[in-house]
Amino acid sequence: MKAALLEGKGLESLSIKEVLAPEPGPHDVLLRVTLAAVNPVDYFVIQGTRAVARLPHVPGAEFTGIIERVGEHVEDFKPGQRVAVYNRLYDGTCNICLRGMEMLCPSGGIMGVVSWGGFSELVLLPSKNVLPLPDNVSDEMAASLPVAALTPYHALVRAGTAAGETVCVVGASGNTGMFAVQLAKLMGAKVIALSRKAWLRELGADAVVPPEGATDEVSRLTDGRMADVVVDPLGARTFDASLQLLGLTGRFVTFGVLTGADVRVSLASLYNRHLSLLGVTGGTKKELAELIAMASEGKLRVKVWRIYPLEQIRAAVEALFDGNRNGRVLVKVG
Repeated sequence: MKAALLEGKGLESLSIKEVLAPEPGPHDVLLRVTLAAVNPVDYFVIQGTRAVARLPHVPGAEFTGIIERVGEHVEDFKPGQRVAVYNRLYDGTCNICLRGMEMLCPSGGIMGVVSWGGFSELVLLPSKNVLPLPDNVSDEMAASLPVAALTPYHALVRAGTAAGETVCVVGASGNTGMFAVQLAKLMGAKVIALSRKAWLRELGADAVVPPEGATDEVSRLTDGRMADVVVDPLGARTFDASLQLLGLTGRFVTFGVLTGADVRVSLASLYNRHLSLLGVTGGTKKELAELIAMASEGKLRVKVWRIYPLEQIRAAVEALFDGNRNGRVLVKVG
C-alpha cells in the first residue's frame, strides 16, 4: 500500500513509499482511506515538535474511509461500509473512559501521533473507533468531524454555552473556527466571528469583525457587555486580545498553540471579572455521534479550499499556512 512515510524531521523527510498492509486483529477493522484532512497537529508531528513513538511514521489525524476487512470478532461493521473515525485511541476501562472522557485516556492518544494515521491507503484501527456514516454525509464532512468539528463542539459544551449568550470566535475562518461559528449558532448564541472572511455569515455568524480593533467593535455590538464565551484556538499571539473581549463571568476556552504556548495573565483581572480559563483537547465519542447526526440533518457545512492527491502531501501540508487559504485543505487518498 502507498503511505506518506515520515523518516525524520521536516517536510523533506516525508515521502510516498510502498509499505506492507497491516493485518486486522480479532477486534480491528482495516479501513481504506478515501479522504484525509490536514491539521496543525500533523504539521507539528512532521516538524518533530510533537513526539511520535518511533520512526518511520505515517501522520494524519483526521480521515474517513470504507471498511476493507474486519477482525473475526467484529460483528457491527462489514466490508464496504462507510464510516466516520473517532480518532482518539482509548482503553475503555480506566476511570477516565468510564466517565465518558475517552479523549483523556492515559493509555491512549491521537491517531496519527501515537499510531499510524490517515495519510495512507489503509489504516488499522480498533472497531470501537468507527461509527456508521449516513449516505447523505459527504466524505468532505466526514473527514472534518474528528478534529475540526469535534474539538470546538466539546469546547463550547465545556464552556457551558447557552442560548442568548454572545460567543466570539477567534480565527473563525480556520479549520475549527468555521465549525465553532456554526455550533455556537446552533446552541442559540449570538456569534461574532473575528475574521476578514465575509462568507462566515453564510455559516451563521451574526457579525464578522476584523481582528484589529475587535475590542471596540464587540463592545459596540454588545452594548458594552462584551462576550460571554471566547473560543481561541490560535495560541499566545491572540491571548491578551481575546481576554479583553470577555465580559463579567466570561469564559475563555482554548485548544491550540499555533502561535505559541506560553502566556502571562493577570490574576487580578481574572478574579475581578470572575473569568474562567478553560482548556480542551478533542471531544468524546458520544459528541462525535451527535455531530454525525447534525451533519446528516443538514445542520453543518464545511468549506473546502483545495484537495490534493496523496502524492502531493508535502504541498498539502504547506498549503495549511498559505495566506490565501480560504477553507479546508484535504488529501484525496482513495
